[in-house]
Amino acid sequence: MHDFCFTIPYGLILVAGGVIGYLKKGSTASLGGGVGTGLVLILAGYLSLKAFEKRKNSYLAFVLETVIAAVLTWVMGQRYYQTSKIMPAGIVAGISALMTGFYLYKIATGGNHIPAKAE
Repeated sequence: MHDFCFTIPYGLILVAGGVIGYLKKGSTASLGGGVGTGLVLILAGYLSLKAFEKRKNSYLAFVLETVIAAVLTWVMGQRYYQTSKIMPAGIVAGISALMTGFYLYKIATGGNHIPAKAE
C-alpha cells in the first residue's frame, strides 16, 4: 500500500477533529493543531502522490509524514497519560503511533513500490 493512500485520509481526520474540537469546546488549540497538522499531512500525501505519478518517491513527503505522526504520538500520548481521556487524546495517539510505524516501514523498505513499465 502506498503512503498517500493512508496519509490523505489521516490528514482529513485530523482536520475534521480540529474543527469538531473547536465547534464543541471552543478550543482554538484543537483548531490550530488539528487543522495545521492535517493540512501539512494532506500536502505531504499530495506530494507523494504526484511523485508516484512520475514513477518516483518523495522523500520530503516521507520525512514530513513521519515527523508529524511521531510528534502527534508523543504529544497526544502525554495528554492521554495526564487525562486518561480516550477522546481525542487516546485515539489520536493510537492512530498516530500506527501511522509512525507505517511510515518507518515505508522508509525502511525504500518507499512506495514503483511498478515496472508495461511494454
